[in-house]
Amino acid sequence: MAALAATFSLVGGPTHAAALTTAGVGWKLTTQLGVTSASPSKTYTITFATETLRKRYTPLLGPAVAQVNAAGLHLKLGGVEPVNPAKCGPAYHVQITELYRPLGRAGFSQGMPCPNPPKGLGIGGIVAYDSEYWTGYPIATYKLRNTVVHEPLHVLGLDHPNADLNRDGKLADYECVATSYGNTPIMCSPNGGYKTTATMGKLTGYDTNGLRALLANARAQGIR
Repeated sequence: MAALAATFSLVGGPTHAAALTTAGVGWKLTTQLGVTSASPSKTYTITFATETLRKRYTPLLGPAVAQVNAAGLHLKLGGVEPVNPAKCGPAYHVQITELYRPLGRAGFSQGMPCPNPPKGLGIGGIVAYDSEYWTGYPIATYKLRNTVVHEPLHVLGLDHPNADLNRDGKLADYECVATSYGNTPIMCSPNGGYKTTATMGKLTGYDTNGLRALLANARAQGIR
């Protein structure tokens, strides 16, 4: 499971506003944290707080990293570096650590971009996975794999695309657009994505459309 909230000490006032495309069918950008675009030329690097975490998560992230690159955003798996959950690390780093219930709820993890970057250009951020996943917390394998990918996508600039589809005035859990096969975006809250062994942990077309929008917004501002 996953959630986007301001429990890290990273959030300031909004500094960016522009007439950019920030939402579409099955995707939404993290405009509430001031991120509306991603660099078309810089490489974002996923790093890990410990070697144990690097070995644990690298195999789970690999297929999605390939999809992110295929969508046009440059992303690679890196090594180990210190992670301070209270502040952003080096620019263009997606830092990964584990905390016990980072959102105060069992099974919920968190990913946050560094807030309010200049021109809305995402520069990385921090992921804190719930350490309970590896100590007996009852989570289905497909939900774990999808959550592992869901959180770094928050850091890159994607938000939950939940929508009031039934028009009851509320954004409910799992209330997201779905394919004809019933697959919701991996960014759906609290957990979306594919459910089969062959496809779990992979982005849907909705999610890759969101990544392409981040890049298109950058180019629209002259960011290369």
